[in-house]
Amino acid sequence: MPSSSRRAVGGRHELGQNLLVDQRVVARIAALVPPGPVLELGAGDGALTRRLARREEAVTAVELDPARVAGLRRTLGGRVRVVHADMLRVRATAPNVVSNVPFGVTTPVLRHLLRQRAWTTAVLLLQWEVARKRAAVGGTTLLTASWWPWYEFDLAGRVPASAFRPRPSVDGGILLIRRREVPLVPLAERGPYQRLVAEAFRGDRLLPAIRGLVPASRRWLTAQGLTRWTRPGELNAERWAALYRGAVELRRRGAATPGSRDARA
Repeated sequence: MPSSSRRAVGGRHELGQNLLVDQRVVARIAALVPPGPVLELGAGDGALTRRLARREEAVTAVELDPARVAGLRRTLGGRVRVVHADMLRVRATAPNVVSNVPFGVTTPVLRHLLRQRAWTTAVLLLQWEVARKRAAVGGTTLLTASWWPWYEFDLAGRVPASAFRPRPSVDGGILLIRRREVPLVPLAERGPYQRLVAEAFRGDRLLPAIRGLVPASRRWLTAQGLTRWTRPGELNAERWAALYRGAVELRRRGAATPGSRDARA
């Protein structure tokens, strides 16, 4: 399976995709897509594409496998714009993005989407445990915390392995990502915010990592209902934003600033 954004991603199983065959799951995913044009990444055999084609709005389906591209154009070319391309090199210009993401390239696909600004809602079928992590079920991760000020991540259901062909060894999960109408941190400050988050995740406990980054960090934790034993993964989106604002205030006072390392989010 591909593991880098420099590798091509398509619909063939050898490229990492398990095709969706359960029409009940197809209907569930399509129902989560708001009104408006849709971009589908990795159309495969077109199970989702055919359902999306029933909509009045424009649908664009991206697929790398040339044989599947030809098949989709024959059957859906009159209703769907079928693009022969790598999903990791396509700009998301529609407000809605849908994808049965190849399990092996989930993180590159997420990074690719989150760095783009044109879309507002993404409905992604991922590996179950990955979907749970991205939705911060049981604690958040560096990637989610890095993008929380601008996106909401929600778990929209579990998909059994039997819904795919070939059948994978794990279940899938539907991740719903929506762009916030009002960001918790200005987008222009994404770099400094993500550097702070990366620094905070360097340690097992939050307090040692943020000491020197946030004024009166112990008092800040107490005010937030947290303790010196709090882990970075226990903070929610609002607390990460509050932590960043504390660091900004410290910088304004002329004290230390967040680390200069780029966040690999």
